[in-house]
This record gives sequence, structure tokens and C-alpha cells, in this order.
Amino acid sequence: MPNRSGDWFRQALRDLEQAEESRERGKHEWACFAAHQAAKKAVKALHLHFGQEAWGHVVARLLRELPPEVRPHAELVEKARVLDNFYVPTQHPNAHAAGSPFEHYGPLQSEVAIRYAREIVAFVRAKMATAG
Repeated sequence: MPNRSGDWFRQALRDLEQAEESRERGKHEWACFAAHQAAKKAVKALHLHFGQEAWGHVVARLLRELPPEVRPHAELVEKARVLDNFYVPTQHPNAHAAGSPFEHYGPLQSEVAIRYAREIVAFVRAKMATAG
């Protein structure tokens, strides 16, 4: 079976672009969701790069399950935990006690989400380049 890590990484970059575009348009819930997707797909790309399958949507867990030689430092895992909070509630109106998702996310959340996703994507890019 061919290694599809490049496909996953390129999609991660596109998702990150979508996060930035959504933020610029004031669609902060979508920016947060797309940032999470970018980080998740980038980490899955790194798993595939090392011949591992990766399942699930929890970026922090996906980072912790990387091979020992490429596991990130604890701070990056903590940033992934922040991103993991943007997976379900940014999409589902019943994830909050009241209000639609767009009413719960603003510039502060999308800025942080995009910054953390960029850090994870950069980490993955560096590891894929040095372990190629």
C-alpha cells in the first residue's frame, strides 16, 4: 500500500488556510474547527510517515502515540489538548447549555486555535523532513 502521508499533510495545510480565512471573515467557530482538523491531519500524516496507522480525533492522544523518537515535548501536547476542545462544540448547537456554536467563539479563541495548529503543523513538517 502506498504511503499517503503527503496527501494528509497537504490537506492539513489546506485546512489551516481555511482556518485563517474563516477567522478573517469572522467565522470563529469554523476557524477553531478547521484549526483542530489541520492539527489532527498533520499528526496523522506523521504517523503514516512512520508506517503507523492512526485513528481518532484527539490530537493530544495522537501526539502521545507517535514513535518515541518523534514524540513532542509536553507543552505541545498541552496545546493539542486546547485544540481538542474545539472538535465537537464548534459544530453542534447542543454542545453548549444555550446558543449556537457561533455565539461561543470569537477572535481570542480562533487566534489561539490557529497559533497552536500552526505549531503542530510546523512540528510535523520538521519531523517528516528529518526522518525522510
